[in-house]
Amino acid sequence: MEFIEIVEILSRVMEGIGVAVIAIGSLLAILRAYKLWVTKAASNDVFKLFRTGVAQAILLGLEFLVAGDIIRTVAVDPTFQSVGVLAIIVLIRTFLSFEMTLEIDGRWPWQQAPATPSEGSGGPSVPA
Repeated sequence: MEFIEIVEILSRVMEGIGVAVIAIGSLLAILRAYKLWVTKAASNDVFKLFRTGVAQAILLGLEFLVAGDIIRTVAVDPTFQSVGVLAIIVLIRTFLSFEMTLEIDGRWPWQQAPATPSEGSGGPSVPA
């Protein structure tokens, strides 16, 4: 077996893992949401948990899909056209990742997380 064939197989395996992660993660999110729904949890909580679970599965799956594309483009077919297509794919998937992070965390990836009261932001300190 030649190097190109091995790399091609590896890139397809990475893409397969990405698809499997998205499918299994989405299924697990459905099962968790159903379990909460059956126990009569608040519908807002169920919906938010479901959306977060699916978004996390998509984000992780996208990472594997991008890795497979990079492996194939760099090692198998490094032409200007294939690199250009890869750049477009990575841009689209990066945009989707940012959107999913915004959906999950409620903030952009480059924004700081809001301070919690346990982090010392409980109000002004009064000298003793």
